Amino acid sequence: METPIWARHSIDGGRGFGQATGMLRISDISYSIEGRPLFENASATIPYGHKVGLVGRNGAGKTTLFRLIRGENVLEGGEISLPARARIGGVAQEVPSSSTSLLDTVLAADTERAELLAESATATDPNRISDIQTRLADIDAWSAEGRASAILKGLGFDAEAQLRPCSDFSGGWRMRVALAGVLFAQPDLLLLDEPTNYLDLEGALWLESYLQKYPHTVLIISHDRGLLNRAVQGILHLDSKKLTYWTGPYDQFARQMAEKRAVLTAEAKKQDARRAHLQAFVDRFKAKASKAAQAQSRVKQLEKMETITPPEEARQMVFTFPEPEELSPPIINLDGASVGYDGKPILRKLSLRIDQDDRIALLGRNGEGKSTLSKLLAGKLEAMEGKFTKSSKLRIGYFAQHQVDELFVDETPLQHLQRMRSAEGQPRLRARLAGFGLGADQAETAVGRLSGGQKARLSLLLATLDAPHLLILDEPTNHLDMESREALTEALNSYSGAVVLVSHDMHLLSLVADRLWLVKDGAVTPFDQDLEAYRRLLLAGDEPEKPKVEKKKPTASREDISALRTEVRKCEERVTKLNDMRDKLARKLSDPVLYERPDEAAVWQKKYAEVMEGLDRAEDLWLRAQEKLEAAG
Repeated sequence: METPIWARHSIDGGRGFGQATGMLRISDISYSIEGRPLFENASATIPYGHKVGLVGRNGAGKTTLFRLIRGENVLEGGEISLPARARIGGVAQEVPSSSTSLLDTVLAADTERAELLAESATATDPNRISDIQTRLADIDAWSAEGRASAILKGLGFDAEAQLRPCSDFSGGWRMRVALAGVLFAQPDLLLLDEPTNYLDLEGALWLESYLQKYPHTVLIISHDRGLLNRAVQGILHLDSKKLTYWTGPYDQFARQMAEKRAVLTAEAKKQDARRAHLQAFVDRFKAKASKAAQAQSRVKQLEKMETITPPEEARQMVFTFPEPEELSPPIINLDGASVGYDGKPILRKLSLRIDQDDRIALLGRNGEGKSTLSKLLAGKLEAMEGKFTKSSKLRIGYFAQHQVDELFVDETPLQHLQRMRSAEGQPRLRARLAGFGLGADQAETAVGRLSGGQKARLSLLLATLDAPHLLILDEPTNHLDMESREALTEALNSYSGAVVLVSHDMHLLSLVADRLWLVKDGAVTPFDQDLEAYRRLLLAGDEPEKPKVEKKKPTASREDISALRTEVRKCEERVTKLNDMRDKLARKLSDPVLYERPDEAAVWQKKYAEVMEGLDRAEDLWLRAQEKLEAAG
């Protein structure tokens, strides 16, 4: 089987850092794209096992640095070094769409395990058989399915989904499978580029927890403040073509940068004043013979003075939402409403109220119905039963990530606005674009050439063009950089309309939302605790309790029972293979000639013991799988 492109490895035998631990060293590297320097003598050292956030402005070269580390691009100068045995893994741009199940796709990402298992099925040499079994035990191969399943579950795939083929899922979901694959393979250096962009809140929180315990080195590009505060030990800052490593989480880095900026700004002002004083003396006395020596001395001082340049200020990004007029409450009221698809309700007995000053965050695992509720509130789905009433003058703005993909790639942002506001002149339309951080250059650039963040800004502008009283945002921060996320937070807090928000960005939710609704088991109920409590519940593996609802003991579905039967069958196959290997080794050990060479006999006896140990573990897993199946039946 080919090495999956989503778990790209650079292998020189063995399992990398585990045998030859060491650092990632970036030494005086230089690299340019189309004549524009991205790195000039940049250096950094990442200690082994550290989790590090790579931050810097969009376009600074963060993704390019990943390509340089993987050897996909060739350095113009300097060196990037890793231990000789290191494996590098990351999620590729393209992900598999095949008939292979999600579980088998993830299992295949550990290419060493897959190759060893394939060889074990045909190997006849007892020595090689023993080596294979020893290595499989070393890499914990027999628990692989459980580990792969746990990772998939953490990223939002239940037992039934794990057995379905990759081709059943959309590109965003397959990106999750790709992420699961590389996490399962556990490369020595894990490179992740905005991994939470295709995760929901629950998946993002699970990934945070997983990365905290990841046994090797992680370098992650992210604008997710919560992730950079909780899952990393340091920040690698790419700025002005240089790299600087800061210990500690993102908030600590941001404070240190602000302090450094303030100090250097003050020093730069003092230097400017000193420079102006020296230059004034030179200008005044350079023509006087009696002062020529002093003037020349000051000229030399000016020439030797090294310019102090403070770090650039963070860009002042903006979102300017138009203000709606005030409506009488409630603006939306649901009484016993149900909603779903093709006559099948997803959410039932909804009794909810929204006022214009509400800030509501929707919580709940993926697939529970958050997007369905958003579409109902936005008028994109009709209530199947019950009452849905809204203010007659209510205007609703709706933003979802798919809308970014539906922009006309050959048209400019200005042309998008002209189609929707044909009566407005260009100056007014350009002002609207500028109010969302799209300047003169972006206004005339085809959408297909804009960055992901610029496209998201345009979609947000289009969603709010009519000054909506209710703004529904489904993952609005995807592709937005740190400054843009802060600007969006400020804009939402200043906005006079209601907000319904679905986001994996805990920082945004914590600053904007003042009401939490839990979407779970076909119902929507208030979640009376705070976001941190919800986070703790998820990480503990507990489900938030729905108030005043008596639940029956859940019974296993047909799909769950099918998955358990598959697990029992696979466990039985493992036991059968190990029994065959045990029998081959037993025949070897029954040969009297072997014991004429005591040292060799001891080696074979040791290998037999190792196979028996593996057999004990496999039988234990088989018994546990059978018990689960019996309990489910």
